[in-house]
Amino acid sequence: MLMKMNEMKNQKGFTLIELMIVVAIIGILAAIAIPQFAAYRERAYVASMKADCNSVRIAEEAYFVDYDSYTTTDTNLPGLPSTYSAGNSVALAKGATGTIATGFAVTVTSGKLTSDTAKVEFDSTTGQTVYTP
Repeated sequence: MLMKMNEMKNQKGFTLIELMIVVAIIGILAAIAIPQFAAYRERAYVASMKADCNSVRIAEEAYFVDYDSYTTTDTNLPGLPSTYSAGNSVALAKGATGTIATGFAVTVTSGKLTSDTAKVEFDSTTGQTVYTP
Protein backbone atom coordinates (compact mmCIF):
# COMPACT_ATOMS: atom_id res chain seq x y z
CA MET A 1 0.00 0.00 0.00
CA LEU A 2 2.78 2.37 0.91
CA MET A 3 4.45 1.56 -2.42
CA LYS A 4 1.35 2.60 -4.38
CA MET A 5 1.15 5.96 -2.58
CA ASN A 6 4.75 6.77 -3.51
CA GLU A 7 4.06 5.84 -7.14
CA MET A 8 1.05 8.18 -7.28
CA LYS A 9 3.08 11.10 -5.90
CA ASN A 10 5.65 10.72 -8.67
CA GLN A 11 3.10 10.82 -11.48
CA LYS A 12 3.17 13.97 -13.57
CA GLY A 13 0.15 15.71 -15.16
CA PHE A 14 -2.36 18.50 -14.81
CA THR A 15 -5.08 18.67 -12.22
CA LEU A 16 -8.67 19.37 -13.15
CA ILE A 17 -8.45 22.85 -11.60
CA GLU A 18 -5.43 23.75 -13.74
CA LEU A 19 -7.20 22.62 -16.90
CA MET A 20 -10.33 24.60 -15.97
CA ILE A 21 -8.23 27.75 -15.43
CA VAL A 22 -6.62 27.35 -18.88
CA VAL A 23 -10.03 26.89 -20.53
CA ALA A 24 -11.34 30.00 -18.73
CA ILE A 25 -8.37 32.07 -19.92
CA ILE A 26 -8.86 30.90 -23.51
CA GLY A 27 -12.56 31.81 -23.24
CA ILE A 28 -11.74 35.32 -22.02
CA LEU A 29 -9.24 35.86 -24.84
CA ALA A 30 -11.78 34.65 -27.40
CA ALA A 31 -14.44 36.98 -25.97
CA ILE A 32 -12.06 39.90 -26.53
CA ALA A 33 -10.77 38.84 -29.97
CA ILE A 34 -14.01 37.94 -31.77
CA PRO A 35 -15.65 41.41 -31.60
CA GLN A 36 -12.35 42.99 -32.69
CA PHE A 37 -12.25 40.68 -35.69
CA ALA A 38 -15.80 41.71 -36.65
CA ALA A 39 -14.78 45.38 -36.46
CA TYR A 40 -11.78 44.72 -38.72
CA ARG A 41 -14.03 43.02 -41.29
CA GLU A 42 -16.45 45.96 -41.19
CA ARG A 43 -13.62 48.43 -41.85
CA ALA A 44 -12.35 46.30 -44.73
CA TYR A 45 -15.80 46.31 -46.38
CA VAL A 46 -16.02 50.10 -46.02
CA ALA A 47 -12.54 50.45 -47.55
CA SER A 48 -13.61 48.33 -50.55
CA MET A 49 -16.71 50.51 -50.97
CA LYS A 50 -14.53 53.65 -50.96
CA ALA A 51 -12.15 52.09 -53.48
CA ASP A 52 -15.03 51.20 -55.84
CA CYS A 53 -16.45 54.71 -55.46
CA ASN A 54 -13.07 56.20 -56.35
CA SER A 55 -12.73 53.92 -59.41
CA VAL A 56 -16.13 55.03 -60.71
CA ARG A 57 -15.31 58.67 -59.99
CA ILE A 58 -12.08 58.49 -62.00
CA ALA A 59 -13.81 56.67 -64.88
CA GLU A 60 -16.62 59.25 -64.86
CA GLU A 61 -14.08 62.09 -65.13
CA ALA A 62 -12.35 60.30 -68.02
CA TYR A 63 -15.73 59.98 -69.74
CA PHE A 64 -16.33 63.72 -69.26
CA VAL A 65 -13.00 64.54 -70.92
CA ASP A 66 -14.06 62.60 -74.01
CA TYR A 67 -17.75 63.59 -74.26
CA ASP A 68 -18.17 66.89 -72.33
CA SER A 69 -20.92 65.30 -70.27
CA TYR A 70 -21.25 62.73 -67.50
CA THR A 71 -23.15 59.47 -67.78
CA THR A 72 -25.54 57.65 -65.48
CA THR A 73 -24.67 54.15 -66.69
CA ASP A 74 -21.42 52.58 -65.61
CA THR A 75 -21.31 50.39 -68.73
CA ASN A 76 -20.30 53.48 -70.76
CA LEU A 77 -17.32 54.24 -68.55
CA PRO A 78 -13.84 53.47 -69.91
CA GLY A 79 -11.29 51.66 -67.77
CA LEU A 80 -13.81 50.49 -65.19
CA PRO A 81 -13.39 46.91 -63.97
CA SER A 82 -16.05 44.49 -65.15
CA THR A 83 -16.97 43.64 -61.56
CA TYR A 84 -16.83 45.54 -58.31
CA SER A 85 -15.55 44.23 -55.00
CA ALA A 86 -17.53 41.26 -53.73
CA GLY A 87 -20.94 42.31 -52.49
CA ASN A 88 -20.71 45.95 -53.64
CA SER A 89 -23.21 47.60 -55.96
CA VAL A 90 -22.79 51.01 -57.59
CA ALA A 91 -25.40 53.55 -58.66
CA LEU A 92 -24.74 56.69 -60.72
CA ALA A 93 -27.04 59.69 -60.70
CA LYS A 94 -27.22 63.39 -61.43
CA GLY A 95 -25.23 65.59 -59.08
CA ALA A 96 -26.56 68.26 -56.75
CA THR A 97 -26.81 70.69 -59.67
CA GLY A 98 -29.67 68.60 -61.08
CA THR A 99 -28.20 68.03 -64.52
CA ILE A 100 -25.90 65.22 -65.58
CA ALA A 101 -23.99 67.58 -67.88
CA THR A 102 -22.51 69.52 -64.96
CA GLY A 103 -22.30 67.00 -62.14
CA PHE A 104 -22.70 63.41 -61.07
CA ALA A 105 -23.15 61.40 -57.89
CA VAL A 106 -21.87 57.92 -57.10
CA THR A 107 -23.45 55.74 -54.40
CA VAL A 108 -21.84 52.46 -53.37
CA THR A 109 -23.59 49.98 -51.08
CA SER A 110 -22.48 46.61 -49.78
CA GLY A 111 -24.51 43.53 -49.00
CA LYS A 112 -21.85 42.32 -46.57
CA LEU A 113 -22.16 45.05 -43.95
CA THR A 114 -24.30 44.53 -40.87
CA SER A 115 -26.19 47.76 -41.61
CA ASP A 116 -28.47 47.71 -44.65
CA THR A 117 -28.37 51.50 -44.92
CA ALA A 118 -24.57 51.88 -44.96
CA LYS A 119 -23.27 53.58 -48.09
CA VAL A 120 -20.40 55.57 -49.53
CA GLU A 121 -21.41 58.60 -51.59
CA PHE A 122 -19.45 60.97 -53.81
CA ASP A 123 -20.92 64.14 -55.31
CA SER A 124 -18.84 65.90 -57.96
CA THR A 125 -20.21 69.32 -57.05
CA THR A 126 -18.86 69.13 -53.49
CA GLY A 127 -15.91 66.87 -54.30
CA GLN A 128 -16.35 64.94 -51.06
CA THR A 129 -16.65 61.24 -50.42
CA VAL A 130 -18.89 60.55 -47.44
CA TYR A 131 -19.46 57.26 -45.59
CA THR A 132 -22.86 56.93 -43.93
CA PRO A 133 -23.05 53.99 -41.50
